[in-house]
Amino acid sequence: MPESPEVQALAEELDAELTGRAIAEVDVVEFRVAKTRARPLESLVGERVAGVARHGKLIDLAVESGAHLVVSLGRHGWARWAEADADRAADPADGADSDAAPPPALAAIRFDDDRTLELTDAGTFVSLGAWVVDDPREVPAIAKQGPDPADAEYTRADFDRVVAGRRKQVKAVLQEQESLAGIGNAYSDEILFAARVSPVVHASTLDADQLDRLYEATVGVIRSAIDARRGIPIADQKAAKVAAMRVHGRAGEPCPECGGEIRDFTFGSTTAQYCPDCQTGGELLPLKGGG
Repeated sequence: MPESPEVQALAEELDAELTGRAIAEVDVVEFRVAKTRARPLESLVGERVAGVARHGKLIDLAVESGAHLVVSLGRHGWARWAEADADRAADPADGADSDAAPPPALAAIRFDDDRTLELTDAGTFVSLGAWVVDDPREVPAIAKQGPDPADAEYTRADFDRVVAGRRKQVKAVLQEQESLAGIGNAYSDEILFAARVSPVVHASTLDADQLDRLYEATVGVIRSAIDARRGIPIADQKAAKVAAMRVHGRAGEPCPECGGEIRDFTFGSTTAQYCPDCQTGGELLPLKGGG
């Protein structure tokens, strides 16, 4: 799932490449992508891009008339430049299986310089979504978003308001978009490892020192990752994210801090990773199916 560091890099590349460009053609291949049927994506043809920004995990492409194309990348969505796809799809450097077919483009936007931006979805169900609205807050996922730890204005008070005292597993709190915008499964694993906090304890049980560490890790991990992803081409963002992970996706590998074994555990409908020695006092967390 794309999270705020990669989505920020995507927004910055699109802003640099598309601002001032006119939309020449829109092709929606999968009708379920369009969430505003009364205002289809095709209604933006002829509009000129005013800028591209990020709201949590969503992209906001503003046009000069004041309308916004808001894109939720969902669980498996991303974007690519169509002209580069043929050259990169089977490139092992992108972190993908060289024998795997590239994810399908569910919508394509061609601009007046003949470049085409494709919106893709690699999942088994359509998680990609797009809205044409006058205000990004008309999109429910943006309207209910909490503060973003990447923002310079984000404060400890913002953090304490949604974390301290919560009777909910701390990993779930970190991924709750209404509380902290932009964090998903991967970066919550990284934040909790950096803070040396168990992912399954309730936030209400954290002492003052643990809350201090968790706040510093939340802000530090996300902002450092944004800095690290900045300037990397969008086609290389997935590989860059995977390579930077210290525990997420590293089950069976040695912990980079203590040398112990990084483990999987089941969290909701997915699998996450942690270091038992650094985070849970050696306790092994449940893994559905054993292990």
